[in-house]
Amino acid sequence: MSTITPDLIRNCRRCSNDLAPGALVCEKCHALVHSEQLDQLAAEAKALEAKGDFRQARERWLMGVPLLPPNSRQADWIQSHARSLDVKADQVQPQPSENKWAQKLGPVGPVAVLLAKGKFLLGAVFKLKFLLSFVAFFGFYWAAFGAKFGIGFAVLILVHEMGHYIDIKRRGLPADMPVFLPGLGAYVRWQALGVPLETQAAISLAGPLAGFLGSVVCALIWYQTKDPLWAALARSSAWLNVLNLIPVWMLDGGHAALALSKMERVILLTASLALWLLLGENLFFLVALGAGYQVFLAGDLPARPSRVTMVYFIAVLTALGVMMRMLPGQGFGTR
Repeated sequence: MSTITPDLIRNCRRCSNDLAPGALVCEKCHALVHSEQLDQLAAEAKALEAKGDFRQARERWLMGVPLLPPNSRQADWIQSHARSLDVKADQVQPQPSENKWAQKLGPVGPVAVLLAKGKFLLGAVFKLKFLLSFVAFFGFYWAAFGAKFGIGFAVLILVHEMGHYIDIKRRGLPADMPVFLPGLGAYVRWQALGVPLETQAAISLAGPLAGFLGSVVCALIWYQTKDPLWAALARSSAWLNVLNLIPVWMLDGGHAALALSKMERVILLTASLALWLLLGENLFFLVALGAGYQVFLAGDLPARPSRVTMVYFIAVLTALGVMMRMLPGQGFGTR
């Protein structure tokens, strides 16, 4: 699952023209919708550069990429500048004055240096949040289902979340490593402000697609070894990824459905019902209920619907359904 920040700007600040959901440029006056945020990020990034904190400056600059039209000159410049900041950060050498200052303090010098660098050490600890949460996540499922299934299941959830993370990063957008919540799931936090709905939908569907690939690997191992553990892992992964595609609330399917027109949501509803009847998997009826909610009750419709998203959604849903049907009735999705 990926978590995103919605765009709250509805009117152009320059001409007050109504803006389409996810718009980056006003169609009337051609002003950048998020110009104020971009100016603020640029000021913060320049201040960090002046202090020599090139890593943080790079992150500030990259936060502006989702607020700019794709392939714009500003976005290209930020990407190029971010690469140059990476090079500068790698070239930074420790200041010799720091060692002299530590020497003057005698035996307490090393302690003083350690305290001075505390914020960097603290930052390193927070970067371990991904690893620590994953270990706790794995421990929970180890205790519940045993070591073998626990390890396999935790890795498959990691594969799903890395699908989101890799898709976000390959688009040049800032994102945090996945955070795992034992017994509940996991999420990738990223900034979606100003990102087109079609891109948000593609990022949301990348997780279930990666989950399907993880299921395929487990199914192939089961086919070769006939070990029921691998069939259980493959089916459980496929079942949970279909569950995550129910188009409601904070699930991946809910984010993806925001890019669909009413007719495309009707097609998704029809496809879900067809999969339910053909495959005999009751989970697809829940997907159909979610799609029905999007058709009849959800109010927000995109200004520019994405047919590509609809095809992508149904293709991943179908692939996971076929995977579930081909496997023995083991794991979370037992018939």
